[in-house]
Amino acid sequence: MTRLTWFLGATLLSSSCAALRPRLVDASVQKPSNVAVYFTVDTRDGEPVPSLTADQFRILEDDKLVSKFESKQTILNPEVAAMHSLLLLVDLSASVTQSGSAEALEAAVAAFTDRVAQYQQTAIFGFDGRPELIPIRAFAPGKAGSSGIASLKPRDPSTNLNGAIIEALKVLEKQLDRSPVPLRFGTLVVFTDGTDQAHRAEARDVQAALERYGFDVFVIGVGAEIDERELRAIGRSGVALDRDPRSLSAAFDQVASRIEGFSKCYYLLSYCSPARAGVHDLRIEPVTADGRTGSLTYRFDAQGFGPDCDPNRKPAFDLKRPRQPR
Repeated sequence: MTRLTWFLGATLLSSSCAALRPRLVDASVQKPSNVAVYFTVDTRDGEPVPSLTADQFRILEDDKLVSKFESKQTILNPEVAAMHSLLLLVDLSASVTQSGSAEALEAAVAAFTDRVAQYQQTAIFGFDGRPELIPIRAFAPGKAGSSGIASLKPRDPSTNLNGAIIEALKVLEKQLDRSPVPLRFGTLVVFTDGTDQAHRAEARDVQAALERYGFDVFVIGVGAEIDERELRAIGRSGVALDRDPRSLSAAFDQVASRIEGFSKCYYLLSYCSPARAGVHDLRIEPVTADGRTGSLTYRFDAQGFGPDCDPNRKPAFDLKRPRQPR
């Protein structure tokens, strides 16, 4: 039996039942009396809380419960206001492509992208020892199909892991800059079977780039030559590590499951405020079926509010890419 280790940051995840930690991403307030809040819901252990319904949120203004019938609260499709884009960066150095594992890698990549593409636009890029990335699939919604990874051969058999991560972050940033919706979020997933060998960029350069862009970053490290400490420093949102190549598919599946859970824990809650003037403190409290709860707060100005509000109206978020809340 192989040992597949999953970390969130440097902390082993707990399965204990914890209180909820909703976190505000952004809010939209517009006349006649529309309030829409985009946020995530996790447990205090960092586990995503997916698939809550509109009825599982309590809305309070100034500590007074707002009637669900009066507010007409609803969960909107987040795609009207937010885009989530994921770049999968795949190690195609000689240690991968010439080791007999290329076909297993292609199958694992296909299963991964088919799963996460339900929630995020996905792209696939590869890297070997060259300074530039190897385009495999451009950003697109829906299943990726066959990537053709098994037939690719490295032009430079070395491993430019550090340089490739920095370049991938730049590509992801450019994709988000082109987004037609106001809220943009990026996820980078890196697969490697070893360590940086090309020395085109140093580890400190990677850390500086991770700080600058602030994306969610996951690392899948499978192979006898992986440096667990190095990969955990890169995979700030989580890493799946195993030295046994037979665990390749399981490692990809673990990260896909994690991203799927994160994708489902974003909520765009919209309602019609009963306020007609003044500044008010909004509190949103998610409540799970087993009674767990938490709260987030937001202050808004209701000056000029009136009737005839439609909670299904598209929110008016500012055009920006907010720093991701994880």
